[in-house]
Amino acid sequence: MKTPLLFLLSLCATAARAADDIPTAIHLWSNGAPGFESRAHEPEVVTIRQEPDIAFPVVANIHNPSITPFLPPAGFAPAAAVIIAPGGAHRFLTMDREGYDVGKWLSAHGIAGFVLKYRLARETNSVYKIEVHSLQDMQRALRLVRARAREWNLDTNAIGVLGFSAGGEIAELAAMQYDAGNPAAADPVDRQPCRPDFQALIYPGNSKSIVVTSNSPPAFLACASDDRPDISEGLPAVYLKFKQFHVPVELHVFTKGGHGFGVRDRPLEVTTWPSNFAAWLHDTGFAQNQP
Repeated sequence: MKTPLLFLLSLCATAARAADDIPTAIHLWSNGAPGFESRAHEPEVVTIRQEPDIAFPVVANIHNPSITPFLPPAGFAPAAAVIIAPGGAHRFLTMDREGYDVGKWLSAHGIAGFVLKYRLARETNSVYKIEVHSLQDMQRALRLVRARAREWNLDTNAIGVLGFSAGGEIAELAAMQYDAGNPAAADPVDRQPCRPDFQALIYPGNSKSIVVTSNSPPAFLACASDDRPDISEGLPAVYLKFKQFHVPVELHVFTKGGHGFGVRDRPLEVTTWPSNFAAWLHDTGFAQNQP
């Protein structure tokens, strides 16, 4: 058995090796987020979080939001694109199993993944708000991906959002609050619409506040039955809202998985959710490439 120090060193070495596979991040605004440009150069803070069954790196102190692109290999048809919002209670971001690992999985299956680092509203001394700044980051990410869709060989009618836990809250807000862009904007990115074509909510936070209308983007929903009640019981209720308005929707409630399962190698059925999601994208016509 490893001592705590050896375990930490091993984890850091593993994280360093994994970082070699991470593409370069692209900042959402070239000079920093509007109104907070002076904070754009503040360094992000990476720490190790220990949970009962796993330790993993998390990122905080995000003041210059970005997306990290994971693009399918050459030869695929124009790809569906998924902007991925990791969770972390709006205090940090779980960047591996709810971020980079998801982007790698999607790109290997012909789907573009863009991992979003958004500003955090609940970390100590934060000046940000979920429904203002975190949402603004997701909306800007949608506009930026659309603006560069041709360069990245993306299907402009298949650009959606996927969020985990707190990131699910950001994704669901983006699916409820959007606009067609400002055609007169000086910044060409701001001329793009920010409505997601679809939404994937994986054990999302604040599900009781989700508003569904006949214009809501189609939804893929997933959680575990042994998650906390507001999710394991709340998400099926959200599914019925989509059914009520005849919006295409698919729900998976796995027997085991708890909260925060993300993409992890475990002997549980919950690990199949990415394949279910890719199949759903194909079945609904958003993904041209076979899952």
